[in-house]
Amino acid sequence: MEKEALWQYLAEHQGQEFKTAKQLPFTYQIRGGEMFVDRRSKSITRSTVEQAYQRILEDEGHVIRGPKTLNCFGAPYIWAVFVSLGLAIPPS
Repeated sequence: MEKEALWQYLAEHQGQEFKTAKQLPFTYQIRGGEMFVDRRSKSITRSTVEQAYQRILEDEGHVIRGPKTLNCFGAPYIWAVFVSLGLAIPPS
């Protein structure tokens, strides 16, 4: 999926409830180039989301197995959304 398509796909799912790895529920809204998560006071930029997605695409050794190994701002939320939407595979 290209970056523009990724952002559009995320916009289509805004308002949907997701759960972090610790089972904390959250929703998000896309406004411009930012993702606003209702559990955070700061937004997650589009660039951060795209970089996280690129890391997952390049992770041929399956080193990224959760939010901590995603290693970016807002990782628990980005990871939860990616897993729920089938963009990342959770550890088995």
